[in-house]
Amino acid sequence: MSKIGGKWKPIVLYLISRKLNRFGKLHKRIQGISKQMLTTQLRELERDEIIVRKIYAEIPPRVEYYLTETGESVMPIIQGMQTWGKENR
Repeated sequence: MSKIGGKWKPIVLYLISRKLNRFGKLHKRIQGISKQMLTTQLRELERDEIIVRKIYAEIPPRVEYYLTETGESVMPIIQGMQTWGKENR
């Protein structure tokens, strides 16, 4: 739970799995998260090897986030949490 728990990480992981993998898109979709908090969450997920950050050599540079194999293995848990949340509002 220390790697995927908390208020923001499940949401970030869910959105990345749905191909919303750029910082700006993530920030717009997650209501109430600050840019600093999003950056922190992304860095922690990257450090824990749940996501990987890919930098494209363009001008301006483009950065995208993708789930690793470990991140993919977490998605059934995240989706189960989403289902449970919808059923128990």
